[in-house]
Amino acid sequence: MAILRNKLLFFTTSPRTPEKMIPEINLLIQEFSGKKWNHSVQEQFADSLKDSNFFLGKGSSKDKAFSARDRINRAPKALGFVDLKPVIQLTEAGNQFVYGKRPRETFLRQLLKFQLPSPYHKESRNEGGNFFIRPYLEILRLIYELRYITFDEFKIFAVQLTNFHEFNKIKSLILQFREEKTKPKGIYKRYMNQLWTDQILKIYRTRIEAGKTRTRETKDNSLKKFILTQKGNMRDYTDACFRYLRYTGLISIKHQSKSISIFEDKIRDVEFILKTVPREPVFTDDEKGYKAYLFNSNIPELYVDDKENIIDILMKIGSFTKRELVNKSIEDLKDLRDKIVQKNKAAIISKEILNIKSYALYSEIIDTFNEIISDGYYDAPLMLEYNTWRAMTMIDGGRIKGNFNFDDAGKPLSTAAGNMPDIECDYDSFSLSVEVTMQQGHKQYEMEGEPVARHYGQMKRKQNKETYCLFIAPSVNESTYAHFYGLNHCNIKYYGGKTKIIPLELAQFMKLVEISYVYKGHPTSKDIKEFLDGVIAECDNSINEIQWEQAIQTCVDRWLM
Repeated sequence: MAILRNKLLFFTTSPRTPEKMIPEINLLIQEFSGKKWNHSVQEQFADSLKDSNFFLGKGSSKDKAFSARDRINRAPKALGFVDLKPVIQLTEAGNQFVYGKRPRETFLRQLLKFQLPSPYHKESRNEGGNFFIRPYLEILRLIYELRYITFDEFKIFAVQLTNFHEFNKIKSLILQFREEKTKPKGIYKRYMNQLWTDQILKIYRTRIEAGKTRTRETKDNSLKKFILTQKGNMRDYTDACFRYLRYTGLISIKHQSKSISIFEDKIRDVEFILKTVPREPVFTDDEKGYKAYLFNSNIPELYVDDKENIIDILMKIGSFTKRELVNKSIEDLKDLRDKIVQKNKAAIISKEILNIKSYALYSEIIDTFNEIISDGYYDAPLMLEYNTWRAMTMIDGGRIKGNFNFDDAGKPLSTAAGNMPDIECDYDSFSLSVEVTMQQGHKQYEMEGEPVARHYGQMKRKQNKETYCLFIAPSVNESTYAHFYGLNHCNIKYYGGKTKIIPLELAQFMKLVEISYVYKGHPTSKDIKEFLDGVIAECDNSINEIQWEQAIQTCVDRWLM
């Protein structure tokens, strides 16, 4: 049971991406169902997770049981996908989420039932009475009534909405903020940061006056450290809520303005939710009753659970008459809707690909890279994957597949899963994996070094032909250069022999895109292969990674000359 000690609205932050729960829950159930969720089993699960081909994290080598609890006791348990007491078992809602046809629909139901307090989340005696809310429901209401909400508005004001009776007060604070924030960019940042600090001082005034500013994570009890910690919490909760709401398919995001709103065609769905889902937490002191309620995969009722509503949707998005649909079951109607949505999404993406290949989006793609570099996007890692896919598609010469996920509107939704390259390029005579990261410093090598090589080896075995890999980052750390330089010189069976991994800084990749744009013709797969072979040849000829790093820049400058 978690204890609510904070005065901020709590959102589960692990895992950050909802889709990642599915393989992790599946692993838990396949290997440990029926066992007690004790320290020993937690350590075993952490080992299994680390050895899986889909998990990107490292976990804690010092406390593996804690790492396991971090992955399971948070979102999977809190949202009712698994029951851990008396033994590990998959719930009805969990079965629909992991193995059902419509995981996003199930996920939405569970978000709407998440509440504070609950038998899973009790308030500390010192903070009793602070929480009385269904967080995701009230944030959905806030977005609906305000038409949108920005990241700054959320992290400063929305996280203060711990009781739904305070809804109008928080809404008014955001509207007031919108009236007062009309300042130039530089001034706005200073204004916003000071306002943020002032709100924290107000929220925790009693605690600060009592000198209780030391947090569990540090021995530093200074006010400065306390404020920085709370700002970090507010950012994390905001990011977590944005990601989970987006996965439901109800929410659209504008990366540059760092704001979320409701998709126009989902307004009725949200209105139905706000009218029918109770605002009050239930079964707060009844664990058995709460579990029965939370684990039920059919509640709460959604707009699309009504047959007339789903028929109406199908008549709008497809060329159907009511007579053609009325005798179908609700599940058949949902299947038909999903098929049409997928078809429409594919058409949107295909149209974008045609625009990309014509170089019509060249300026937009370059501008997007520059915005990523200057921290101008809400989800920079996702936008880097998406924009690199667009750039590789524009250079063309092959079949380019981005492994990130699109939403129903054909916009990037979430990054690629951990068991595959970010982008796969098939050029008939050879293949190319592309990996991108926003990680910097030594952490770049720690997080990316092994997975990049592993994906390279997997792709080489799958394609059974000559394979290369581009590793792209805003800046490449010296340890990363050294790692790939070494792998390119070592005959390692696991990676299919000597690797052909080429690290590029984002500015260098942008230079390649620019050269292809001004080139007299259109680059071919032969042109791309000549560049890749040239860089690998320079790796073979270089006496160390420093010399190779310099040679890569020369290869970039000379491409297509």
